[in-house]
Amino acid sequence: MIFNKDTAKKTAEVLLQINAIKLQPSDPFTWASGWKSPIYCDNRVVLSFPTIRNYIRETIARNIEELYGKPDVIAGVATGAIGIGALVADYLNLPFIYVRPEAKKHGRQNQIEGYIKKGQTVVVVEDLISTGMSSLNAVKALNEAEVNVKGMVAIFSYGFDIATKNFKDANVELHTLGNYENLLEQAVDTFYITKEQQDILAQWNANPSKWNAN
Repeated sequence: MIFNKDTAKKTAEVLLQINAIKLQPSDPFTWASGWKSPIYCDNRVVLSFPTIRNYIRETIARNIEELYGKPDVIAGVATGAIGIGALVADYLNLPFIYVRPEAKKHGRQNQIEGYIKKGQTVVVVEDLISTGMSSLNAVKALNEAEVNVKGMVAIFSYGFDIATKNFKDANVELHTLGNYENLLEQAVDTFYITKEQQDILAQWNANPSKWNAN
């Protein structure tokens, strides 16, 4: 669920502006999963633009407070959300931790890095939601640490049905600053893509695993 239409529009605008999101329906990217995709999103680029990273940081922080009050801890999902998560925690003057995809094989063999106590309240910050599995893996690790995960806030979601189902099945509340539908609207309004390209991008979003650029 997006926070509101204005936030989604502004988020799409800034991500397109700095090429954190690239739309190439005629020259698709190949994801690690093997999917052909007309879109590529790398929200870590946000960290290189102070004005935009401040907008993202403050918008996430403000909405966390509106949704959950002040949690005890902010958690980032490694690796993409470590930077923005730390910035949000700093803005809210809260402790920060991050969650690896799996426990380290050496040293203390931590999956959760940082200090956290049983029973503390946590809001998870994520940069991007695709299927949601890696994000929910972080929530699983936090649940196993016996903390109270209030919800997750992400910068952007592709809006896949499978992600909606995965979050619902895991009983995890997700809110995002922007989503795919509003991104396409903003891209058309600013002449970044044509209406014809918007249709191609919408077809991909409806069935990404079967989509073929040709």
